[in-house]
Amino acid sequence: MSPVDSILGFGGLAIERVQRREDIHVWAKPKHRPACVYCNETAVRIKATYLRTVKHTRVGDRLMVLHLRVPKYHCKQCNRFFRHRFPSIRPRYRATESYRLEVFEAHEGGVSQKRLTRTHRIGSATVERWYQSYVRRRVSELSGRSCPQVLGIDEHFFTRKRGYATTLVDLKNHKVFDVVLGRSEPSLRSYLKRLPGKENVRVIVMDLSETYRRIAQQYFPNAMIVADRFHVVRLVNQHFLKLWQQHDPEGRKNRGLLSLMRRHHWKLSAVQKERLHQYLAQSPTLQALYFAKQQLNGFLGMKSLKRKRARRMLPQFLALIAQFEQSPARALAATLKSWLEPIVRMWRFTKSNGITEGFHTKMEMISRRAYGFRNFENYRLRVLALCGWDGVMHRT
Repeated sequence: MSPVDSILGFGGLAIERVQRREDIHVWAKPKHRPACVYCNETAVRIKATYLRTVKHTRVGDRLMVLHLRVPKYHCKQCNRFFRHRFPSIRPRYRATESYRLEVFEAHEGGVSQKRLTRTHRIGSATVERWYQSYVRRRVSELSGRSCPQVLGIDEHFFTRKRGYATTLVDLKNHKVFDVVLGRSEPSLRSYLKRLPGKENVRVIVMDLSETYRRIAQQYFPNAMIVADRFHVVRLVNQHFLKLWQQHDPEGRKNRGLLSLMRRHHWKLSAVQKERLHQYLAQSPTLQALYFAKQQLNGFLGMKSLKRKRARRMLPQFLALIAQFEQSPARALAATLKSWLEPIVRMWRFTKSNGITEGFHTKMEMISRRAYGFRNFENYRLRVLALCGWDGVMHRT
């Protein structure tokens, strides 16, 4: 590539003259005549020439403007006419693709429309139109994908008027697969019926939601359901705190004791353990529930177990659940038994919905930055463009 081509970013131009004023103006013309776009014949003649002016890029704080001498060709073989085509300039556009992409990346990076109108000398409506164009282009590159093998499913709040939305995440590649309005089976039915590649899903990670479990069993027949570890541990802690409230309402209000009760016993210091044991010694029932809860969290925290070890640990886990059935925590035992297989699968599969929760935080930031969304389709396009696409934008 010649020095001129490297400066302009695309080749095939012969520079006629350059004028540096407030902006940098470059006059150029094509170096070679192309073959006919219809019959690929090389014998073409120049019928006419017209001048085309496009914005190209910014060099420092100055704008580079290209004045191109565009020939109109006549093919002697097929007797048809065509104009010269440049690799980085689309027909009837007043800016090159590199310039439009520059504006898009600046706006995506947080530069406001008002500032871009001053630095790039374009209207705010043009900034918005170019931005939406590249967002749709990104999303169009994602169309036609089939369902990922490891799928995370969770809900997040959209608006008070429209309610909740369901997020589908590719946990293997750490990308948002899609966002669908609604969280019930009737609201998701039409989308799930036409979803391609449902039979390819092997693992679905979810919280302890009966609705999502029924959806997974109905629409993803080959998938195994794996419970999300965070939600299971949180459920156990919530049940324990309710039982503590029933046994000792005054002690439950103590913020220091609350901090000790919530944390894992093996993470406490010697002084903290001594203080906690002194308090639990006053209530043998609460003490037994506390240590049973800690033992249960120990089982729930195990990861990447081999099949043989998981089989050895399963009888102990079932025996612990049986102990909870004979205690005040019967409701917790019933929930654990109904979700026994998805919870046990946590030992074998390391993926969790922590990736999904992280994307929910990013979606909230996207919504705040836009001062909220009313149109869900615009929200979906923005989420897919920023959270579901990690390729490199092609510079044509």
